[in-house]
Amino acid sequence: MIYSYIRQVHGLTPLSDQQRDILSFSLTQNIEIDKEVVEYSSRTLKIEERKDFEKFLHSLTNGDSIIVSHLAVLSQYAEELIKVVNCSLSRGIRLYTVHPKRLINIETKLVDLLPLLDDLIETEESKTTQIGRPKGSRSSSKFDKFKSQILSKLKEGCNVSAISRELGVSRSSLKDYIESRSLREIAAGAWVEVQSHSDDEATESRVLICPFEKEKFKKKVS
Repeated sequence: MIYSYIRQVHGLTPLSDQQRDILSFSLTQNIEIDKEVVEYSSRTLKIEERKDFEKFLHSLTNGDSIIVSHLAVLSQYAEELIKVVNCSLSRGIRLYTVHPKRLINIETKLVDLLPLLDDLIETEESKTTQIGRPKGSRSSSKFDKFKSQILSKLKEGCNVSAISRELGVSRSSLKDYIESRSLREIAAGAWVEVQSHSDDEATESRVLICPFEKEKFKKKVS
C-alpha cells in the first residue's frame, strides 16, 4: 500500500498545499496512491501524545510506502523525526519526501539526511530570539567538515574528550558544536551506518527496533 500523509498543525503548510505537492509528485514519479491519511491537531503535540499517528505507523507492513510533502509533516522536532524514521525503516517501510525529492529506505545513509535534519534543527532554533544573527540562520562551523566522523565516533560510544583529541580541537568548542547540532540525538537514533560499506553484508545483518516499541518494553521490565 502507498499512503499520502498530510498533517494540519500550526507551523506547517496548509493541507491543500500538501495535497497538491504530493499529487504532482506522484504523477511525475508514476506512483499510484492507494489511500490518503490526514492528521488534525489544534496544537503541536509531542510524539508520545500522537496516538493515532503511532497506531497508523504500527498498522503498516513491510513494503508499504508513505509520501509526505516535507519531513516536518512527520514531526517538527529533529529528535522525534529520527524516532519516526527509525520506526518506519524497522518495519520495511519506504518514505518519500516531495521537498526535496527523496526516497528514504533501509539503504539510505544517515550522512545523506544530515542536511534535512539540519534544516529542521534550524527551524526549531528560529523560534527563539537570537541577538546579532538573522532569525532562522546558523553560521557555518569549522567542525562541519568533521560531522560524519563525529557522528561515527558518537555512535561507537566515544566521549567528547576522546573525539576532540583525535581531531586535535578544543573539547569545549566541540561540545558546543555537538549540542547545537543535536548530534548526540542523531547518533543515538541512527538507523544506518554513518560510514558507507562496499558490501551488502552490513545492511543484511542490521537489526532495527522501532523506538516506540522499545520504550514500551522498557516500561514493562522496569
